[in-house]
Amino acid sequence: MSFLIRAPVWLLCLLPASISCFTHHHATPSHSIAASTQQQQYCALSSGFSRKQRRGLLVLQAAKRRGGAMSRRKTQEESRSDNAESTTKGFDNEATSITQQTIPASKPNTIYSMPSLYDLAFGYRCYGEEVEFLLDAHDKYSTSDKNVPVRILELAAGPARHSLAALSEHPPSSVDSVVALDLSQEMVNYGKENADHELGSAGGRRDSFEYACGDMRDFAGLSSTKFDTAWILLGSMSHLITNDDVIRCFSSLRSALKPGSTIVVELPHPRETFSMGECTRNGWTVPLVEDDEEEYGELNIVWGDEDDEFDPIAQVRDFTVAMTLKVNNPEDIPREDPLFLQMDEDGKTEVKEIVPMRLFTLQEIDALARCAGLEMVAKYGALDEEVAMTEEDDAYRMVCILRCKE
Repeated sequence: MSFLIRAPVWLLCLLPASISCFTHHHATPSHSIAASTQQQQYCALSSGFSRKQRRGLLVLQAAKRRGGAMSRRKTQEESRSDNAESTTKGFDNEATSITQQTIPASKPNTIYSMPSLYDLAFGYRCYGEEVEFLLDAHDKYSTSDKNVPVRILELAAGPARHSLAALSEHPPSSVDSVVALDLSQEMVNYGKENADHELGSAGGRRDSFEYACGDMRDFAGLSSTKFDTAWILLGSMSHLITNDDVIRCFSSLRSALKPGSTIVVELPHPRETFSMGECTRNGWTVPLVEDDEEEYGELNIVWGDEDDEFDPIAQVRDFTVAMTLKVNNPEDIPREDPLFLQMDEDGKTEVKEIVPMRLFTLQEIDALARCAGLEMVAKYGALDEEVAMTEEDDAYRMVCILRCKE
């Protein structure tokens, strides 16, 4: 599949009314719409809640804030559709030109070849608040010059929500520019589309964002200018299942960053590694409604099933990842749209694959970082400076702050 996956007009107007977890799980992989002003107001209002209550409220708030952005994108899509000479639905001329690129696309019918569904599924993180943590961590632990705006590198960026939040919510005097990298061309195309929407047209902050398709293990030549900080978030390093892969990634980062710069790695908490003797089913449901709040369907997500195989020697779990979209009125869906070619007559489309992912311990990250000339300077149990890794209730992630040795 070499074309640009674009969410069709009918999907862009959908709003998740709420998100309900149908099983318990500690660390759902997450991608979301960048935090808006509305979201910032929510984060302030929720300050009186405990961190556990707050994470639950973030699920609902992140779902609700999709309405404005998706409705605006729907209007833009409808405008392009009205002005287009072609009768093809769900695409514009830009998408057609992308099909001629030689960069390989993701395998068809995988979670990474359907970025709009992927983005919709993981819409519950407070990205603005998390970026504040990331920038504060750099200020606290970096030994490089802090009097200059930072250049950020985000690896395995997916829809690039952290990158876009950094640029949209922080002035050029704080954040100079961001370069994102992902192995999936569909994700790159989708991230660029998000940037056009979130950051505006050329000449403004949009010019400060670049998105390249490439391997997080080797990205020499990505930029001629060194970066100040790098982020590998949302458990993305779990895709590097061998020590050689991790060392290659860390070594590439060491070369791309200034001495004294910081790297933030977010992974599942080690508790998950030591509880893998028995795999459990993790999943959640996103009900979908239109702008008039009428329910249109739902998206069910499974991220790990009880039948998954776990190799305790390699510490690799073969995660079952499945997304099932069910709409109430399938006759309204443009069936030629590539995102829904697999939809059946009942309005259901499903993508499912097995994704091998490594589970790391803190000691391993520390040792592998040292092999590449990095040092661990701090660790947290969430993207929150108040959550220590040792906290029983609130620590649900392993966040490692690394620094390039000078």
